[in-house]
Amino acid sequence: MKRIFSGVQPTGNLHLGNYLGAIKNFVALQDDYDCIYCVVDMHAITMWQDPAALRANTREVAAAYLAAGIDPKRCIIFNQSQVGAHAQLAWIFNCVARLGWLNRMTQFKDKAGKNREKASVGLYAYPNLMAADILAYKATHVPVGEDQKQHLELARDIAQKFNNDFGVELFPILEPLILGPAARVMSLRDGSKKMSKSEPSDMSRINMTDEADDIAKKIRKATSDPDLLPGPEALDEGGAVSEEARRARPEAYNLLGIYAALADKPVGDVMTEFAGTQFSRFKAALTDLAVATLGPMGREMKRLTEDPASVDAVLRDGAERARAIAEPVMREVYDTVGFLRP
Repeated sequence: MKRIFSGVQPTGNLHLGNYLGAIKNFVALQDDYDCIYCVVDMHAITMWQDPAALRANTREVAAAYLAAGIDPKRCIIFNQSQVGAHAQLAWIFNCVARLGWLNRMTQFKDKAGKNREKASVGLYAYPNLMAADILAYKATHVPVGEDQKQHLELARDIAQKFNNDFGVELFPILEPLILGPAARVMSLRDGSKKMSKSEPSDMSRINMTDEADDIAKKIRKATSDPDLLPGPEALDEGGAVSEEARRARPEAYNLLGIYAALADKPVGDVMTEFAGTQFSRFKAALTDLAVATLGPMGREMKRLTEDPASVDAVLRDGAERARAIAEPVMREVYDTVGFLRP
């Protein structure tokens, strides 16, 4: 069976964007793939993390996986730092990847900003660790959003260069699985910005653990525009919202996209249903849908985070199963590179 690897950083305050952009898709993929889902705590420390918060956030992501419907019996759920192969292979890939490749990574430039000289080496070499995460399990497919496509292409380059340098076919050539229509969930306060935990206003996002009243309040107060909702005539030939239309009415298309993703419907169907509708009526329908979908999930997340021993047990079991896959791969890698091993 084809194997998927993906992960979520434990940086706290999981929100609707994390769910619709990644976790919801993880649940659907477990039926057709051999799935490995990681809490990437080693990636998280590329920027300083409070140790106690990191432990709590790691459990929160694991709880979100479980509450969303990922089955720990069918899938592997674990945190990255419990499996040494990630760090070991990342170092080898540090020696395979070229500086010029990393210099082209736009996400480093975005995260480091003007303080590039003060950024950690880990943040700079983050894509090499991401490649190691995937290839330590010889994963064949990776679900990615637009902001990770460049990193996946780098992982493909690293795999190809390793294979070419040593004359082997050890690593597969990865294939991306582009996430669904709501992979870019935008702020409820500004439809031109991604939904983010770093936004100062909590009203800009729906957290996965928000109560029904909080969800209703945030959707009711979400920024909208004075016009009625657009119909399907605004879609392009491929049935997607054009970038031009999105720029003209970012809040309208953000809310329509969120509804479509929560309802598992094409956005065109949602636009047909609500064409010419006032925002107040549409927001009421979106509230009902969001509360029905996220409410039970949030309650289960809270229950699990209040029982850390059960979450830790899932992570330990997952790490043991992950090591069983990664260790034979690392033996192949060490033999190929020329390392002596026991």
